[in-house]
Amino acid sequence: MLKMKTGNPERKLKYLLETVSQSCSRYLTLISTKVVATTMKTRLDRERLKMCRGQVENVASVIRLLRPTINQANVKDKLKIVHNMLMKLKKVRSDPQHSLPDVFIWMVQNKKRIAYHRLTASSLIYSTLDDEKGANCGRLQTLVMKTPQKKGSSYWTTQARLSVYLWLGAVKHRKKVFEGLPSGYQTSNLIRNIAKPDSKPPSIIKYTDSQNYQLRAYMYQARGLIGSDDTGLSDPFARVVFGHESSVTRVIDETLNPSWDEMLIFRDVRIFSSFDDVMKMPPEVVVEIFDRDRVGKSEFIGHSVAYPVVKGYRQKYEPPKFPAKLCWHDVYRGAERAGELLAAFELLQLAPHGESSCDDLPPCDLPIVLDPSRSSSMPVPRGIRPTLSTHRIEVLFWGVRDMKRVQFMAVEKPRVDVECSGKIISSSIIRSCRRNPNFSAPIKYVDVDLPDNDLYCPPITIRCFDCRNFGRFVLVGNHVIDNIRTFIYSPAVKKDPTHETKKLKDSDVKQTSSSSSSSATKTFKKPQQQQQPQQSSSKRKRSSTHSSDDETELEGLDWWTKYHASVLSLATTNATKLTSNNYLEITGCHSFLTPDKTNTAANAATSPTSVSKSTSLKLSKAANLVAKLSPKSQKRKEEKKINWAKLKIYHSDLESEFNGFKEWLHTYDLYRGKKTNDADDDDSRVVGKFKGAIVIYKHPLPNDIEEDGGAPSNSLFQCLPSNEPLHVLVRVYVVKAIDLHPADINGKADPYIVIKLGQTTINDKENYISKQLNPVFGKCFEVEAIFPQDSLLRVQVYDWDLIGADDIIGWETVIDLENRYFSRHRATCGLALQYDAEGYNAWRDPMKPTAILSKLCKDYKLDGPYYQPGRVRISNMVFNVPAVFENEKGYCVKTKSSDESLALTVLHNWEKMPKVGCKLVAEHVEKRALYHPDKPGMEQGKLEMWVDMFPIDMPAPGPPVDISPRKPKSYELRVIIWNTDDVVLEDDAFFTGEKMSDIYVKGWIKGTEDMQSLTGEGNFNWRFIFPFEYLVAEEKVVMSRKDTVFSWDETETKIPARLNLQVWDADHFSADDFLGAMTFELTQFPRGAKSSKQCTLDMLKTDGSVPQINLFKHKRVKGWWPFYVKVSGEEMELTGKVEAELHLLTSEEVEKHPAGQGRSEPDPLEKPNRPDTSFVWFLNPIKSLKYILWHNYRWLVLKVLFIILLSLLFILFFYSLPGYTVKKMLGA
Repeated sequence: MLKMKTGNPERKLKYLLETVSQSCSRYLTLISTKVVATTMKTRLDRERLKMCRGQVENVASVIRLLRPTINQANVKDKLKIVHNMLMKLKKVRSDPQHSLPDVFIWMVQNKKRIAYHRLTASSLIYSTLDDEKGANCGRLQTLVMKTPQKKGSSYWTTQARLSVYLWLGAVKHRKKVFEGLPSGYQTSNLIRNIAKPDSKPPSIIKYTDSQNYQLRAYMYQARGLIGSDDTGLSDPFARVVFGHESSVTRVIDETLNPSWDEMLIFRDVRIFSSFDDVMKMPPEVVVEIFDRDRVGKSEFIGHSVAYPVVKGYRQKYEPPKFPAKLCWHDVYRGAERAGELLAAFELLQLAPHGESSCDDLPPCDLPIVLDPSRSSSMPVPRGIRPTLSTHRIEVLFWGVRDMKRVQFMAVEKPRVDVECSGKIISSSIIRSCRRNPNFSAPIKYVDVDLPDNDLYCPPITIRCFDCRNFGRFVLVGNHVIDNIRTFIYSPAVKKDPTHETKKLKDSDVKQTSSSSSSSATKTFKKPQQQQQPQQSSSKRKRSSTHSSDDETELEGLDWWTKYHASVLSLATTNATKLTSNNYLEITGCHSFLTPDKTNTAANAATSPTSVSKSTSLKLSKAANLVAKLSPKSQKRKEEKKINWAKLKIYHSDLESEFNGFKEWLHTYDLYRGKKTNDADDDDSRVVGKFKGAIVIYKHPLPNDIEEDGGAPSNSLFQCLPSNEPLHVLVRVYVVKAIDLHPADINGKADPYIVIKLGQTTINDKENYISKQLNPVFGKCFEVEAIFPQDSLLRVQVYDWDLIGADDIIGWETVIDLENRYFSRHRATCGLALQYDAEGYNAWRDPMKPTAILSKLCKDYKLDGPYYQPGRVRISNMVFNVPAVFENEKGYCVKTKSSDESLALTVLHNWEKMPKVGCKLVAEHVEKRALYHPDKPGMEQGKLEMWVDMFPIDMPAPGPPVDISPRKPKSYELRVIIWNTDDVVLEDDAFFTGEKMSDIYVKGWIKGTEDMQSLTGEGNFNWRFIFPFEYLVAEEKVVMSRKDTVFSWDETETKIPARLNLQVWDADHFSADDFLGAMTFELTQFPRGAKSSKQCTLDMLKTDGSVPQINLFKHKRVKGWWPFYVKVSGEEMELTGKVEAELHLLTSEEVEKHPAGQGRSEPDPLEKPNRPDTSFVWFLNPIKSLKYILWHNYRWLVLKVLFIILLSLLFILFFYSLPGYTVKKMLGA
């Protein structure tokens, strides 16, 4: 719809969506009402049916939301969404497990299979419902037979064409076999009795009804054909096959875009069918394209299938159906696309009297052609051939690059020809490709006749020749541009002032007197920053208390400060977009929206707060994060917020962000040799590159054209730089690598950087980084280059090996510095986001912002710039800039706007300039993908880097930016464990069976103290000392150690700054029991409770309700924190409490205030106030028994002792009583 430029494309799209919506409804009704035995379904069938139902319901819901929003302005964007829906439906269309086998048709000769054709059973299956019937069921079709041999030169050649009628269905539906067969055949008894069970299908069907037709094939041109010769070109001709007859076109030599412009006539073709059936199902026209070889058979290029427009002898030959319109038909060689064919076909019915009725055929209005090579061929008649008009093709011949040897000789004197519609533009000959591969006369043009409808425009062929001795011209390579729509220039015409005046009078816009003087002035206002209210005395006091913290943060600022601030800002921006994206996913539109449209819909969606209320399950995490970033939650932080300088971080290479820097200079690969299906072989066909530009426009141009910075009367290529050799200083900054592929046995790598630019190679092997897959290089490499000879920068990452050659990890990432240097986006040196004369954000370009802006205005012939307080005027464009800047500590204050800051603001908004505006490259870091030569297309990691370029003849730039990695700072963390409380009891007492635990606390490193506790309380007074190296900007602890004894170098590891405290129960004869843990993020952890009773699990909430502290700012903190264990997923259970004191000291403070481990000197801790008793019963049983028995059972023990003594008295009494009685009786 958009290509043909027909009227009301939005109406057609709405009709299409309505048709799709009705089809979706029919499908959902069909699968819900159709009775299918559940026993005949497998689980795969049920799951697939469920998936298809969900996908179709999703498509139907999106269509209902999408259809009312279509208008003429957004029809292209909506068409992309519809295309995404089509791709999703295609993915679920094919059945993963076909229940019926495929159908093979074999051609046999002398009991040998010579050709075959394969069809899927799903395309032939019959059903009583039209929606379930196969596309080719009961339909006359033409099959192209191919050889069963292996792929070779004859594999793609058509072995035979077979016209067949196929029907596949159940036995009970056999009476429907002949429903789709074209009428006109004689009905025999076998056909009448086909529905009977024992009947056999007829072996012969005799047709008695036939019609005579004339086929007219209008073969206009082809484009993008496959090169079949060694030069990469072909000598194509077409053969049109219809029924049992064929005809061929003339041969066009050495081209991939032949323009035949021929009409082929099949005068009397007999078709056995009624006219109504032919109208309903026209017979196929097969077009085969061959490459004519002077020796041997012609080589097959591809074939295309088309359907003619049918006309009865009683119908009138008049619009809109006649004459037939030319359209593009895809040419295929097997499953591969081999080009396109522009042709039309008409099937004209002859009167019943045969040849004598030829006067009834429509006449052919043939144009006058003065081409002697046509001989007897007829051109395409008027009314069918496109309407032509005079166009001018301007070509910018810039130069050639990376030319390879051709016929064992180097390309020394290349010449480039640009061909379009039979006209050729030849460039000048380069005298020495080694010294200067640019052309001396860059701009040339030619006038050609091209179709007014750019859909019919012929392709452009770029050919490169090498001019050798004795007047020989050797073809080096060629490049074909199929779609020239992007090169067509449509000039803007000046508007009628009277019409504009009338329009303004009719409008309801009221203009004030102040704006009448500048009615023609366009104003761009930069969004003003929120001005700080005047601080009260209390706030001033509060800000003064934080002055020392600010001064601490401002110390040691460098480039990494900007980098980490930019990374944090980018992460915050992405987090705020999460809720909108989830909202689109819930409504069902997200999966079909393109990335640009997703952001647009996100801006139009509801606020994150309202979305989180309605979709709390899916958006809880995102809503919490957005709540943290909301203005209310950040109110306190903004009082002392420091606005660091930032830079732009791109997630891909710079070329992807700026369309390859092809706004005026394009690069075309030159191919040589035969094209194959293998992508690697096609890459090997590249023999060089041509740099230039092409523009096409109607000639002459209208007189009332709006000139874009210069008069287009001579050429549209204005303000071009010189293509003479240029001496440039190149600085390559390599920040770090990400996710490198392992190159060693241990799963790591030892990467280092290699820079190649022209003949210069810089090898940084000595500074390899040991055992890292995410190394931080922080290197700047300086090299001088001469454009255009040294225009390709290659950055490689190698793996260092102690023995043997080094392995390559990521193959070179190539940067075309010439395209960047001459780009209008000014990619030589990125513009800083804010101007600073000195400091960590010092301006590094030798040209100040005012000089850059003045140069742009001079190059584009603009009036200005004119600076005024808070505003800049360029021509009729005014930039208003608020006079709000930041002081040296980062606070927003009002100052007088400097011209440099004003100019920089204009440069960052240069794309707002009409006609000449474009986005300028800001100070940035780009991520470039790395690839291995043995694994093309598989990314082996990414490289964060950027490139600065400075011409030598300009003022020398400042010193390179220092991006060397930061050195970690030495810290010492002192953790004092004072007490524990409410610790869970795991063990049972040996004598009494009561719960008890042998508590000890474990930290990062060794240093434990344990004691037995019967109540869950423990007094320790024990100090842990943890020395570590810390990167403040990255908030990571750096650890350097050797992995094994045999390791050559130490491995540097970065881990988060976390303190892990755990409480354990010590056992002597088994493994210790884990009771609970607590993890401290030293940069953000909850403030400790003042008492054990206030210490709960609510302190661990992350919703912002619990105040958080940073130990690197507070230095010292003391309180109670809970121990916990996770049960049933994320639910936490309280298992104890600990009173601890954290004290963070720098290396200088450690020297001044030393302390010992545990309770040792210096600065020893007091011993804990606890019972002098050990609870290990077998080491000190008397004390254990004394504490256990006497402490718990004292009264029982006393009672037992009293009873025992009393019993002894009775026993002694009765024991001594008989002897004493005898003595008394005997008188002894």
